[in-house]
Amino acid sequence: MYPILFRLFGMEIRAYGVMIAIASIAGTILGAREAKRRGLNPELVYDFVFYAVLAAIIGSRIYYVLFFDPAYFIKNPLEIFAIWKGGLAIHGGLIAGLLTAIWFTKKHKLSFWFFADTLAPSVILGQAIGRGACTLNGCSYGKPTNLPWAITFTNPDAAAPLGIPLHPTQLYELILDLCIFALVFVLRKKIKFNGQLFLIYGMAYGIARFIVEGFRGDQLTIGGYISTAQSISVVIFIAALALYLYLKKLEPPVSAKGGLKKKAIHNS
Repeated sequence: MYPILFRLFGMEIRAYGVMIAIASIAGTILGAREAKRRGLNPELVYDFVFYAVLAAIIGSRIYYVLFFDPAYFIKNPLEIFAIWKGGLAIHGGLIAGLLTAIWFTKKHKLSFWFFADTLAPSVILGQAIGRGACTLNGCSYGKPTNLPWAITFTNPDAAAPLGIPLHPTQLYELILDLCIFALVFVLRKKIKFNGQLFLIYGMAYGIARFIVEGFRGDQLTIGGYISTAQSISVVIFIAALALYLYLKKLEPPVSAKGGLKKKAIHNS
C-alpha cells in the first residue's frame, strides 16, 4: 500500500496521519449537525472534539505500547512518540474518549447518555475511516491466506509482513464499521431512551471486532486461544447489553423529533 503519500520539502506526509485527520474532521462535522438537530449547541461538539481527539490519541498509543510490543519500546523509547507511523489501538482510544466524555458532560451539566447518542454515528464513522488508514499503512494486518481477495504488501515502509498474501482484516473491519454506521444513522431518529443508540453501537462493534480478530495476524492472545482484543470485545458487548436493559427501564422517553425533553438534556 502507500504508508508514505508523498514528501514535501524533505518531510514525509504519511497516509496514517492524513486519514486520522480526515476521520476527525468528518466526525466533527457530522457530530455538530447531529447536535443541532437534537437541540444542542454545536459549539459543544467542537469543544469536546478538541479534548477527545487528544485523549484518544494518547490513550490508544499507551494501550498499543503496553500490550503489543513493550520490549521494543523499552529499547527504543523515542519511538513511543512516532504515532505517524501507526500503532494506535482503538480500544485504548475508546476508553480515553469515554472518560473524556464523562468529564465533559459533567463539566457542562449535560446528560452523558444523551451526548453519547448524539456522537455515536460520528464515532463509528471515524473508526471506519481509521481502518482506511490501517489499510494504507499496513498495520492491523491479517493472517496468511490463499483466498482470492488476499492483500499482499510490497512497500518496505508498510507495517505488515512483505510479500505474503494476508487476510485484508483492515478492510473487513472497515466494511463492518460502515454497516454499523448505517445502522445507527438510520436508528438515530427512532431511539426511545437516553443511551440506546450509543449502546447499540457498543454491542454491534463488540461483535464485529470479535469476528475480525479471528483473522488478525498481529494479535496478542490469552492462553493461545482468544486474543486480548477479543476478550475486551466480549466485555464491551456484555456491558453494553446490560446497560441497555438497565437504562431502558430508567430513562425518560424521547420526543418524536429525536430530541429529549428539556429537563432530560441537562440531567447529569
